[in-house]
Amino acid sequence: MRSPLARISPDDGGCGFAHDPSNPVGDEPTTWLPELSPGTLLLDAAPSGFAPVALDPSQLGSIVADRTDDEGREVVIVDGSGELHIRLNSDLAVRRPMILLPLGAASVDLRLDVASRFIRKVGGQTIGLLPRALRLTAQRKRRLVQLLHAFDVHDMGGGPRDVAEIILHSDQAQLPSVEWKDSHARRSANRLIHDSIALVERGYLKFLRGG
Repeated sequence: MRSPLARISPDDGGCGFAHDPSNPVGDEPTTWLPELSPGTLLLDAAPSGFAPVALDPSQLGSIVADRTDDEGREVVIVDGSGELHIRLNSDLAVRRPMILLPLGAASVDLRLDVASRFIRKVGGQTIGLLPRALRLTAQRKRRLVQLLHAFDVHDMGGGPRDVAEIILHSDQAQLPSVEWKDSHARRSANRLIHDSIALVERGYLKFLRGG
């Protein structure tokens, strides 16, 4: 019989976490660096001489976060397509909005698509704020949850059998060693562990870029 998985202290390694991993993190959206997230729309104040339409973020969808820091203000809007993060670089950006599209930025085509959808939405068209490549489907969400659970099991000292039993709910986890070695559950569990480690070690960034 396998021993129960040990709990990992939040102070292991001599350094405490800013947030105890045993506590829930809540539902507030995560703020990403704009240069890493093509789903973050950059707005600034238009130059004098232009007369842009003032922006009312509440007309675009439900505002689920509105926070201000040293870099400016960020508003997170949710519609049927997902979360659009709008970074306002100045106080005038709401009254005189101008879209910034840095040349050579990563995923520039996606940024252009997001900007185009935003313009059409502001103009009254019925359109999702996020392109398909940036939307998390129900299937992808389930896969991500599964990967994070697999990483938790692995991080607490669990092996492929534990992942097969706890995450995959496979009866093959109880097979004798000889049969377990060539089982489908073992291969699937090893793949989950491998992919979960890659996800946690910055692999999650590819989802921001539509990967």
